[in-house]
Amino acid sequence: MSITIVERYPQNKKSTVSVRPYFDSTINNMGLEKYGLSLFDGVFHEEQLACLEINGIKRYVTGLNEFAPEVKFLPDDEREAKIREIRKVVSQLEKELAANVVNPDDPDFWNKIKLLKPDNDEFWSKIAIRCGNEPLFLEPAKDPYDLIKLYAIESNGFSIVAKNYDDARRRAVPPKFYLDRAEETVTIKTESKKLRNKALSELQKMFDKNQGKLFYIAKVLDIDSAQYKKSTPNDIVYDNMDKYINGETIETDKTKTAEKFLALANEDLTNLKLRAVVKDSSFYKYIVSKSDGFIYHLESSTMLGRTPADIVEYMKNPLNQDVSDKIIEKVEKHWKE
Repeated sequence: MSITIVERYPQNKKSTVSVRPYFDSTINNMGLEKYGLSLFDGVFHEEQLACLEINGIKRYVTGLNEFAPEVKFLPDDEREAKIREIRKVVSQLEKELAANVVNPDDPDFWNKIKLLKPDNDEFWSKIAIRCGNEPLFLEPAKDPYDLIKLYAIESNGFSIVAKNYDDARRRAVPPKFYLDRAEETVTIKTESKKLRNKALSELQKMFDKNQGKLFYIAKVLDIDSAQYKKSTPNDIVYDNMDKYINGETIETDKTKTAEKFLALANEDLTNLKLRAVVKDSSFYKYIVSKSDGFIYHLESSTMLGRTPADIVEYMKNPLNQDVSDKIIEKVEKHWKE
């Protein structure tokens, strides 16, 4: 069956579903981040629906294929629910686009589908998305092609569009765009802000009342832990941790930085100190990794464990106090410089 797809880009600003540029001011993007832009003015990215070809067989990532691996490997109850949902949507689209009425409960459902068959290359190869700096509003309840794109985006059918804001900010390589459901995105952004504000509040409390703990936290979190001495002004420690929480250091995910800071803020002071000691003792080569995969105290050749967490547990054990005291003593000499 041959069909011509006419692309339309509805700009109904009442729509709560849209594809928007993903913007992160902390990530270098050819200088565009300075102006709150993801793309140069007038530039658009266009991409066809993803297609996987194995042994000459093509499979489009549509989100509407009940035989796809992501559906096949769902738990039984979830898989049945997903198949019902897919058949209901495919039935609706088939009726709207091909005037072909098929009951979703029909045992021969897929044999009666004409247009949206998973292997209909002629149809699926023409599905594409085109995005720019302006939001692309989708109306899946009114436009069948918008409904198809919505399912495709939610199944990662377009590499340039993340399936939601949370997915976009968690990707190692940020996408150019993300699917925005107004209420969902606001909730995610608000949760992130609340978490960050809570971390900043804890930072202020420690600066006011527990600067020793703040010192250890900075040691644990900052990649350059050796820069911190007991003589380091508290304002510098505060400022560096403020930048860390706000994603302005090597770690740019503001949610993750806030979560890590809060986790350490709730940690036992003794444990924090030992984690700081282990980190700096590695920097000063008092402990070293060897070819057998274990970490050793260089001076006594004592095996301490495989990971920094193992070493902390080793040092907490009263039976290992002699080695522990030697490591702490040497590291604290650097802290007092």
